[in-house]
Amino acid sequence: MQAPDALRLIVPAGLAVLAAWGLDRQSARRGLTPPGFAVPWRRTLASACVAGVLWIGVTLPLGGIGKEAPPTDFSHIPTPQLFLLHIFMVVAVLAWFLLGFARVHPDRELTPAPVVEPAAEAVTEAVYPYAPPAAPVLEPPAPLAVSAGSAEPPPLPAQTVSLGRRFTEQLGLVAPSVPRELGLGVLLGVAAWVVVLAGVMAIGLALYALGGEKAIPKEPPAMVTWIAALPVLVRMSISLSAGIVEEGFFRGFLQPRVGILASTALFVLAHFSYGQPFMLVGIAILSLIYALLVRWRQNIWPAIAAHTLFDGVQLLLVIPGVLKLMQTQAPKTAALLGFW
Repeated sequence: MQAPDALRLIVPAGLAVLAAWGLDRQSARRGLTPPGFAVPWRRTLASACVAGVLWIGVTLPLGGIGKEAPPTDFSHIPTPQLFLLHIFMVVAVLAWFLLGFARVHPDRELTPAPVVEPAAEAVTEAVYPYAPPAAPVLEPPAPLAVSAGSAEPPPLPAQTVSLGRRFTEQLGLVAPSVPRELGLGVLLGVAAWVVVLAGVMAIGLALYALGGEKAIPKEPPAMVTWIAALPVLVRMSISLSAGIVEEGFFRGFLQPRVGILASTALFVLAHFSYGQPFMLVGIAILSLIYALLVRWRQNIWPAIAAHTLFDGVQLLLVIPGVLKLMQTQAPKTAALLGFW
């Protein structure tokens, strides 16, 4: 392997490791370090899992900057491979969660050093900041005195939180009414689509007026065009997978730990492989809208609905329509409508 090719792998890997280290440090600063990370090997392995998926899905495309674009024939790609990155994201988050929250021994569970001493009458545990506050676990009352010869009262069962509940808390999946949040996400998703379309078209027309039309792509990315020609059920599955997995990873997992700006930057970089830098403008705007939506609603369900709706409209309606428009109208108009 030539040195430049090696650097195209090493540098993105280093950036991914740096991002995973920043995630760990910011989680500690915000009081979101899982209790299991008190064991060094658990913390290291969890960070390695996160660094791996960030390298594959976020930073690796940066290594292709300045390199000749590969052939655009995607016909050899099997359909399951389209979901491979999403599978890696799910596996990385699950590994991080289990390493951080699964018990080290069946009879005891590590707890992080508390930042603030809880009140004597209640014990609370810090959870994902977008989840509803955890109900206080009251200390069991002192046992009543029993007379001689009477049976010993059975001990009260320990009040614990299941791993499933912890997982939903950590990813912002706890909501008073999931259907209501999904419905709100659909409505706001339509509004976000209109806002982003108007914003991107305004920026594109301004660039044309200033003589910067070379920065405007004349057609959608080749991969997006190929995906838009796949069977309807495949396109719907891709949209649903992107809405659930990407929002769970970037908004549910990363955002509360590294902040809106950093998680948005990583989300934008994850779409860099499309090969159209100007397309990232619309993606950045969408990401900020979803991030603020999560911050407002304190859960990721509306963002999941909005993201799924956006991708579905793009793959099922907009991109196929743009391709037909490009066959009959000027490429300029078609590009402004659908390249992003």
